Amino acid sequence: AFEEKNVALLFLQLLSGRISAVTNPLTMVIVNLATIVILYTGGVRVLAGEMTQGQVVALVNYMAQILTELIKLANLIVTLTRGLASADRIADVLELRSSLTSPQSPRAAEEKQGEPKIVFSHVSLRYAGASGEALHNISFSVSPGETLGIIGGTGSGKSSVVQMIPRFYDAEQGEVFVDGVDVREQKLSALRQKIGVVPQKALLFEGSVRENLCFGKGEASEEELWEALRIAQAEEFVREKEGGLDFHIEQKGANLSGGQRQRLTIARALLRKPEILILDDSMSALDTATDRALRQAISGMRSRPVTILVSQRVSTLRQCDRILVMNDGEVAGNGTHEELLRDCPLYQEIYRSQTEESDEA
Repeated sequence: AFEEKNVALLFLQLLSGRISAVTNPLTMVIVNLATIVILYTGGVRVLAGEMTQGQVVALVNYMAQILTELIKLANLIVTLTRGLASADRIADVLELRSSLTSPQSPRAAEEKQGEPKIVFSHVSLRYAGASGEALHNISFSVSPGETLGIIGGTGSGKSSVVQMIPRFYDAEQGEVFVDGVDVREQKLSALRQKIGVVPQKALLFEGSVRENLCFGKGEASEEELWEALRIAQAEEFVREKEGGLDFHIEQKGANLSGGQRQRLTIARALLRKPEILILDDSMSALDTATDRALRQAISGMRSRPVTILVSQRVSTLRQCDRILVMNDGEVAGNGTHEELLRDCPLYQEIYRSQTEESDEA
């Protein structure tokens, strides 16, 4: 009777959370083994008349309380250690200074009638520590209001090309011009103010839809927010959400679908009304109808930006004014969809493979 009653009591105490701070499985094993040893030893002594049942129960309670506080202390030390290590990493990032800086005497760049908006002139790029060039002898131009598509296989240099326009990297050879001035001669803040970039991975922060959009433009009116959402084909689903613009988005947009996240990041870029809009494979999660509607809405903007679309899908790019075909860091073709189907073997191969996949589906 003694053993059944007290063992049941002790296990109820343990299950009730008396040692709820225990999270490490090894620690849990140690605590339980200590409890078993005390129960066994105490039971033997009670039967021998050397201890009372109350003393055994009190001893187990004292042990549980002491170990619980020791475990809390150990967990606190671990948390503090991790916090200090994380703080060091954050400090390293905040103290890091970019090697790309504005020139001491920057040149102002303004769009001139009849001149290309963007020009790549024999550009080559090599990443730090890389054995070979990421881009080699790239030359092309984009006129105001034009839409340029960029297609190619994985690692062909598509993203490297568009990242040189806002000067995320400097050319090893050649020049990149925006509004007729080399990007290395322009003030960085002024250059990047003209450009809206939507990366491959849609990045959303925890907060409301309004707060996420206003990262693109701090003081935007509600009318401007809805206009950007309309162009990005996000207005309908945002209105359906509880709270509309005040709908709460979880960290990294976990409570939204992939297509919804991409449309919101596009809306954030459009809110700034950029002169150059770069969509770096940022419509991959959109269905064909939404993809087409988005491109048409961008083309119909009053102040139509130069648009650069990076995509793996021919269907997304076939209506572009021109398409750049990349292969191993070089330009393998440059022309309209029809011209490339006629003259570019690589584009023909990409088109055939996607057409066959579509037919099989």
